[in-house]
Amino acid sequence: MAKGHRSQIKRERNANKDNRPSAKLSLARISVQKACFVLDGIRGKNVDEALGILAYSPRYGATIIEKLLKSAIANAQNNNGMNPDDLYIAECYADKGPTMKRIRPRAQGRAYRIEHRLSNITIVLDER
Repeated sequence: MAKGHRSQIKRERNANKDNRPSAKLSLARISVQKACFVLDGIRGKNVDEALGILAYSPRYGATIIEKLLKSAIANAQNNNGMNPDDLYIAECYADKGPTMKRIRPRAQGRAYRIEHRLSNITIVLDER
């Protein structure tokens, strides 16, 4: 049986909403494994330290994640009024997105499938 009226259930669900500043990038043209390799290097670090790591990382995912981190910092400043010097990366993860399927012609009339994997990357900040 139901636990209450629909509006009451929605009110309870929205009361538990996370108010930490975050930024999300949907359908990034990078696989989850490659994105997670970069995200593991910055998880739990201060924002300034993480930006330094991303600036000098040779990986393609570092440029995408650096732009996303700057967006999360701007969200924290403008929406929550937080000081960027006190921020650190509380959570960062990449989820699997849809896969674009393409066909590549091969020898003897065969066709090989090429899969371009996409991911959804999320960064959540918090104050120390």
